Amino acid sequence: MYTQKAKILLAKNKRIFSLIIKIAIVILAFWFIYEKLIGHKDLKSFLQLIDLMPHAEIWLMLSSVIGLMLMNWGIEALKWKRLIKQVEPISLWLAIESVFCGLTWAVFTPNRLGEYGGRVFFLSPKRRIIGVVAMAVGNIGQLVLTNVFGAIAICIFVYRFTAIDHSLFLAVLAIAIAFCLFFIIFYFNIKWLNGILLSMRFTRKYKKFYAILARYKKLELLKILGFCLARYLVFSTQYFIMFLWLIPSINFFDVVMLVSILFFVQSSLPSLDLLDIGIRSITAIFFFKYVTQENTAVVACIASIWLINIIIPAILGSYFVFKLNFFGSHNRN
Repeated sequence: MYTQKAKILLAKNKRIFSLIIKIAIVILAFWFIYEKLIGHKDLKSFLQLIDLMPHAEIWLMLSSVIGLMLMNWGIEALKWKRLIKQVEPISLWLAIESVFCGLTWAVFTPNRLGEYGGRVFFLSPKRRIIGVVAMAVGNIGQLVLTNVFGAIAICIFVYRFTAIDHSLFLAVLAIAIAFCLFFIIFYFNIKWLNGILLSMRFTRKYKKFYAILARYKKLELLKILGFCLARYLVFSTQYFIMFLWLIPSINFFDVVMLVSILFFVQSSLPSLDLLDIGIRSITAIFFFKYVTQENTAVVACIASIWLINIIIPAILGSYFVFKLNFFGSHNRN
């Protein structure tokens, strides 16, 4: 009898503690969002820019970008479902819930680390650490494309906008090619990382967590990279729409080049989602000054995309935080 009562009490305490954690996560996320939105001058600039535009045009453009945001994270959910099937098959809806929940965690954690926790707590407890490894494979795939397209764009930028010596430019080009090849070869041979970890004594005892790396064959990695490419094209299109709308005089191919550089720089710097907007704006102004003097419009574009891609999904994801089960299997019903 005592044991049964103890179990009931323990289960009750776990539920209470779990609820406290969930409430704390949501409050923290909303506090960060509120603090950032209150004094956001760039968003105010965006609202001023579109204030005199026809309402139908505003709704068309913003609904297009918001629709692409939903498509972007929908593709990410499909990619997550594909990645995690090696660990624990989940439904598409559960993948969507976990992706948006992860975005809520991501807004107040450095380098979006909370996104891992927000997702893997939708898995069974024994598979959560392995889930982190699986998610890392997908993030590496996204990083490969960001670095490859970014390196190509930087070479074009250097050639067009700097007075660089021809031989020095060839050296930059050779470094960029080697850089791209390194990431591509590493990604398609991710199992090498498994071998490296197995060769080290102090990591060998954790092999059950990272052994999944050996399961990703080249064809599977190519399919995952396809999801990454689809995401890259979708969120690039968001920027194209906003820049060509707010700065009609700008050249489309210049936007393609500079947006690729912007993604590359962002991926290279440590950041916090809600503080990252400042870094994005400074980076954008630095590079876009070569093709336009509309600095206000540039930062307004960056701010609007930040609001749509980061803030709105984080708010939506707060609902799914309450569906987590920290101490047991997630309820799939």
